[in-house]
Amino acid sequence: MPVNKQWLLVSRPKGQVSPDNFRLVESPVPDLGPGEVLVRNHYMSLDPYMRGRMDEGKSYAAPQPLDAVMQGGTVGEIVASNNPGFVIGDKVVGPMGWQLYGKSDGVNLRKVDTRQVPLQAYLGAVGMPGVTAWVGLNMIIAPKAGETVVVSAAAGAVGSVAGQLARRRGARVVGIAGGAAKCRWLVDELGFDAAIDYRAEDVGAALDRHCPNGIDVNFENVGGATMDAVIARMNTFGRVALCGMISTYNHSGPVSGPADFARVLMRRITIRGFIVIDFLPRAREALAELTPLVAGGELKWKAHVVDGLENAADALGLLFTGAHDGKLMVRISPEP
Repeated sequence: MPVNKQWLLVSRPKGQVSPDNFRLVESPVPDLGPGEVLVRNHYMSLDPYMRGRMDEGKSYAAPQPLDAVMQGGTVGEIVASNNPGFVIGDKVVGPMGWQLYGKSDGVNLRKVDTRQVPLQAYLGAVGMPGVTAWVGLNMIIAPKAGETVVVSAAAGAVGSVAGQLARRRGARVVGIAGGAAKCRWLVDELGFDAAIDYRAEDVGAALDRHCPNGIDVNFENVGGATMDAVIARMNTFGRVALCGMISTYNHSGPVSGPADFARVLMRRITIRGFIVIDFLPRAREALAELTPLVAGGELKWKAHVVDGLENAADALGLLFTGAHDGKLMVRISPEP
């Protein structure tokens, strides 16, 4: 009989997340009850939200339980089925967690088609990150043709899609990313109008250079000093979609807001935080736009794949150093 491998969260991080917060265990593959399916996971997503789930503090979702399989999205294949809605060989995406095998009643599984879109993309551009970018652009900030849009963490799974969608709507897009290679990718391949390397240049001075008429729209993924630099240069009636604040996720205690909050008042800036789960009824609409763009090569994406489930706990740290390049995921088992 095959053996399941699972990562459990066994302690809550104090500041920086560590592999010591997890334990890799082996267990029997679960038996199926009526209406259930068994999924062999091929890829597992690593996402910034996971850090917040590890804490006990009140948030938009319940904390990750200790001594339980770490939560997370996966893509995989049905290998056994007692559910008439799924057959062996179906490819599915769902919240199966950090494990090789998972069982489900099928409610949270979505069948995917890999004939035109690679399986990895369902954890990125046509998965939760892509839908998040679509929601932020369409439901929160709605950039208009000719407006200047600044996207932080622009080479990441969400930011790269958000910037490309803004360009398709006729906006001028400036990305902020870490490293010359990421910045070249944004401009040369994704079509951003400019990119700022926060590791090599002063972000404020670079924004002054690339946004001489100010900033109309901000898709914010970083928070902290990066967000401060953008808010300080926003135009009257500017809009901010606050999607993430990854620069603060390993900090304890309250996180401060913009350093010059009076500017929010004087410039009548709208700042709206959002969580993609609040917009799940729009996911079908988002995917209807994103999927053909990815299939046709009009919306570009890339994956940073770490091989081996055993390396998942170490790989999670890449999110907070910016050392990953593209959508971060773990290859759990080879695709057939």
